[in-house]
Amino acid sequence: MEINARIEKLITEFKSFSDWEERYKYIIQLGKDLAPMDETHKVEANKVKGCQSQVWLFAHLNNGVITFEADSDAAIVKGIVSILVRIYSGSTPAEILATKPDFLDDIGLRQHLSMSRANGLTSMVKQISMYALAYDTKLKMGLA
Repeated sequence: MEINARIEKLITEFKSFSDWEERYKYIIQLGKDLAPMDETHKVEANKVKGCQSQVWLFAHLNNGVITFEADSDAAIVKGIVSILVRIYSGSTPAEILATKPDFLDDIGLRQHLSMSRANGLTSMVKQISMYALAYDTKLKMGLA
């Protein structure tokens, strides 16, 4: 499934809930359903800076496609990072760089987060973009 199709599916899912209490429960469930992160990737270098909770984000490139692994020690934050992993994993670096995170506004997530969680979300999106930029550069240079 391409990145835009994953975004449309996410937006449709969020529209199916009548209120934010249901959406928060869904976000927490998404975090519970997130594939476990390899413990060897839970190192300082993979911590997302700017998050109040501990968040780890790891990326690897295989056949021109980035796969992300993530984890957090906070239930809602783990759910939030799982949304990002779901949207961006399985995409090329160029697709990731070309896809603005407008879907976060479309589902109403940004406006329903505390300031510290919103800052953490921005940090997570930046980290994903940095991985994509680094892998895009390596691909263009023939190093990946």
